[in-house]
Amino acid sequence: MKGILWGNFRLLLRKPGPFLSTTIICMAFAFLLGQSSFTKVEVPVYSSLPEGELNSIIKDLNQSDSFAFVVEDENIVKNKVAEASAEAGIFLEDSFFTLYHAGSTENYHLINRYVENIYLKRVKEKAVTELAINPNEAKEQLDQAAEKQLVELSVASYTDDNQWTYDQGLQSLFGFVLFFSIYTVAFSVVGILREKQMGIWDRLILSPTSKVEMYAGNLLYSFIIGYVQIALIFVVFKYGAGVNFYGSFGKTFILIIPYLFAIVALSIFLTGVVKTIGQFNAIIPLISVSFAMLGGAYWPIELVTSEILTVLSKVVPITYGMELLKGATISGLSYSELLYPISILILMGVVLMGIGIRLMESRHI
Repeated sequence: MKGILWGNFRLLLRKPGPFLSTTIICMAFAFLLGQSSFTKVEVPVYSSLPEGELNSIIKDLNQSDSFAFVVEDENIVKNKVAEASAEAGIFLEDSFFTLYHAGSTENYHLINRYVENIYLKRVKEKAVTELAINPNEAKEQLDQAAEKQLVELSVASYTDDNQWTYDQGLQSLFGFVLFFSIYTVAFSVVGILREKQMGIWDRLILSPTSKVEMYAGNLLYSFIIGYVQIALIFVVFKYGAGVNFYGSFGKTFILIIPYLFAIVALSIFLTGVVKTIGQFNAIIPLISVSFAMLGGAYWPIELVTSEILTVLSKVVPITYGMELLKGATISGLSYSELLYPISILILMGVVLMGIGIRLMESRHI
């Protein structure tokens, strides 16, 4: 089994093109469709303040998760606003600001409200320090008070089964990751069929390697590269694009295991059904796209109102994969609360893998 694994990885290193292309395409689709959640709205600003005071204001402003304030020349700021390449521009002073805008948009009001709150906080702190006997000590006390919470608050909300939470960034990320992983896993599993047609499988049977080890080596390889691909994409979006996983980043690495197991089993089942590589290449795009639409990879499944499509989604692995990932991140569910989709995926995997291997062994290729 180790030899089969090593041989497959060496072939991957020799021809990494398909693996890299599907990974890059998946990242591109996920980023473009979830771009509004991954990127901040850039707001150009200019000022006549000294560099130290300006940097202090910019530091306070850039604490936002939605806006990025960038210092530019006055003419550049006004030109950007006039050409509508920026929704707003700001002239910053010590105790007031002037907001330039070409039209009233939703972001304009949010920017105005956010900057007002920052300036109001700065004016209050400045007034306190100026009235204090020791301004430096007062400043330190204010900084310490900002770090320490005088009152601990907890927020709780009630939701029923008819309510759901939507995160565009995670929806596109999880959807396309689960969708493209089908291609990665399936086209590696079909290598078994290719080896049988080329006679390599018969040669391996004559070796000391058992059939169990032959199947285990190939299927484990398919699982590993699928897992590596998903993990790589998650890491890039977490630390590169700053995607919020709601504190469940590590949990997602565990929850993709039952989904990948089901996809590996589905791939070996399809390999046992088809007779040629061409048939397999034709059926995989049909299956993967259909599963993505039914399982809520392209759009939230909660938006689907058709009872027929809802029933069909119950037999699609992507449905339960999305339920696991979104449940762990957006909904903050524990492992025990996610046992149902986990058990369904494992059941799918066991049944499909058993049937698939039986089909492959029952006919001679």
